[in-house]
Amino acid sequence: MGRKAETKHVPGEFRFKRFSVRNERSAMKVNTDGVILGAAMTVTGKERHILDIGTGTGTIALMTAQRLSEILEKKDCGQRTGQGGVNVAYNQNAGTADSAGFRITGIDIDKDSAEEAAENFIRSEWGGHLEAVHLSLEEYASTLPQGTAFSLICSNPPYYTGDLKAPDARRCNARHSDSMSWQDITDFAEKFLSEDGRLALILPSDQEKDLIRHAAMKGLHVSRLLRIRTVPGKAPRRTVAEFLRRRTADITEDMLTIQEGGIYTPEYKSLLFDFLLCIK
Repeated sequence: MGRKAETKHVPGEFRFKRFSVRNERSAMKVNTDGVILGAAMTVTGKERHILDIGTGTGTIALMTAQRLSEILEKKDCGQRTGQGGVNVAYNQNAGTADSAGFRITGIDIDKDSAEEAAENFIRSEWGGHLEAVHLSLEEYASTLPQGTAFSLICSNPPYYTGDLKAPDARRCNARHSDSMSWQDITDFAEKFLSEDGRLALILPSDQEKDLIRHAAMKGLHVSRLLRIRTVPGKAPRRTVAEFLRRRTADITEDMLTIQEGGIYTPEYKSLLFDFLLCIK
């Protein structure tokens, strides 16, 4: 099922099961929050136009491409064996479904991050479906033609709101909400999310209520909350929040515990099994 990332170790590279990312130039390195969002957010296989805001190394975009391709490969296999499924072309050379033309764009305000993401995209098996753009969210919005609509908008946005900032200017922009906030992202989604599209964010749990309130004012209604805690008994530290344009009667709420008794929980290992080479 598709070619795997090379097994040879390269300094400055983070290897996943089906791809690897250079992790040297980006202002924001591969991190747990981004990997959890990439694995946990809802991906149905119907997404065709996807935007990853603040892409960094491009990890979330690559995880999304892997998940989409795997869903579509299964459907395509079913179609070719007479089991039904969506009508997608099969690229025998690449060994993956052509995915009916899904496109994932990763944008980043940091030039080195965008360039490193572009390199990571090209080196992956989904390079033809991925692009990296060096623009701020505001600048990118100004380039979009009228009628542009994304079926999935996702982001691991900067979330620090206090005065204490990282001393490195590039890292500061990547981590601090002065450069881009979840308010900016929900404002963008209000304009550019498709009618049946989904917005997915990961953020500190203490900002969850404010996010839900602000999104509702923009016509975006919470549909799923996955709260993440490090160990049992601790308050959640992060929340994956998903929003739709339509109201849903039943909001899905779950808790993910990362470790118990000094080892990763079965739920956490299951979530990341398809991506991480070694998780114990």
